Amino acid sequence: MPYIYPSITDYMKLKLTLALLLICTMSAKAQTATPADKDQQAEERHKKADEALHKDWANIKRYEADNAKVITETNNGKGVVYMGDSITDAWINNDPSFFDGKFYYDRGISGQTTTQMLVRFRDDVINLKPAVVVILAGINDIAENNGPIKLEAVFGNIKSMTILAREAGIKVVLASVLPAFDFPWRPGMEPAQKVVSLNAMIKDYADKNHIVYLDYFSAMADERQGLPKSLSNDGVHPTLAGYKIMEPLAEKAIAEALKRK
Repeated sequence: MPYIYPSITDYMKLKLTLALLLICTMSAKAQTATPADKDQQAEERHKKADEALHKDWANIKRYEADNAKVITETNNGKGVVYMGDSITDAWINNDPSFFDGKFYYDRGISGQTTTQMLVRFRDDVINLKPAVVVILAGINDIAENNGPIKLEAVFGNIKSMTILAREAGIKVVLASVLPAFDFPWRPGMEPAQKVVSLNAMIKDYADKNHIVYLDYFSAMADERQGLPKSLSNDGVHPTLAGYKIMEPLAEKAIAEALKRK
């Protein structure tokens, strides 16, 4: 009896049937996964995350190539490093014109705490030999991005960065933490008063040690001591309108720092 080849239609039906069977089988396996299987999967995810952090927890590699270029260029003693987290990280993308034609170096890294910044401070600030460093840090510590931490410890990290910079002959501008009423990625933490308290520590230290204090907070806070919608889409990160308020304040503070001995 001769072999009868299936039609194209029959062939496509067969492929579709096999595909559906495969999907059903995979779905059944997923639904029948035991608690032990789910625990193992979660453990593997955590392990991968931990491995990524342990390879470069402070993300020192982020600016390694850029830093090498800065070290070889002449900035005529006018270099300014903006050290910070996502607020600084996003600044250059929101308003590149602010950085154009100046020896301004954005060294913000999204999500970072003051502890991580302190670890990379020598690579991303001191080795660049700037005239001034503007330190804007602390909001991610308050959000407990790397776990609970006392405000005194957060301030201690900021103070340590300041000491390192001054020992290297770099003028320091200590910026207030920007206002925040809530965190979209970690709601319910009520950060507003913690921001106020940390800023009070920073200002007191700056005043007592002849360091310029850059007060973004007073210029940007609303009646809730948060960041208003007119300046931010998420209540934490400034929009261009927010950065436009920060920029003249920063440049005034930098000019003042350069005058101080």
